[in-house]
Amino acid sequence: FGTDPALAAEVVKTVRAATTLPLITKLSPNVSNIGEFARAVEAAGSDAVSLINTITAMAIDIETRKPKIANRTGGFSGPALKPIAVRMVYQTAQAVKIPIIGMGGIMTAEDAIEMILAGATAVSVGTANFTNPSVTMEIADGIKNYMECHQVADIRELVGAVHDRF
Repeated sequence: FGTDPALAAEVVKTVRAATTLPLITKLSPNVSNIGEFARAVEAAGSDAVSLINTITAMAIDIETRKPKIANRTGGFSGPALKPIAVRMVYQTAQAVKIPIIGMGGIMTAEDAIEMILAGATAVSVGTANFTNPSVTMEIADGIKNYMECHQVADIRELVGAVHDRF
């Protein structure tokens, strides 16, 4: 259902019928049009979306000539994923009105701010926590410093505030 907008909407609709709790739908990056998926789950009752998940990847041991991962493929995450995540958050922000939780490769405050400028109303930090358990607080402090330096009183002023050059 992660790569079929109609099935994704059906899952969201079924879950929405079963609960009044907030429903956040995590979208797969392994699709051709992220906006289409975001619109489908928004229409089906999702209160917010989060993106992106890991990208399917593969690694091969050149000595054994076998996949390094037991399932052959696995989820690729980390800083190399960030430009893809930023693009997908931006495209999603153009497609829906519900909040977006941006994730994928956020390692610094600058990364988080970039995601917010693309349209994320919140961010999530994953891989960076493995190398720096204090990173979440450092990112929060960095966002605060950025806001003070740029005289931004409310972070909502930054959400989706990327200025297209076209």
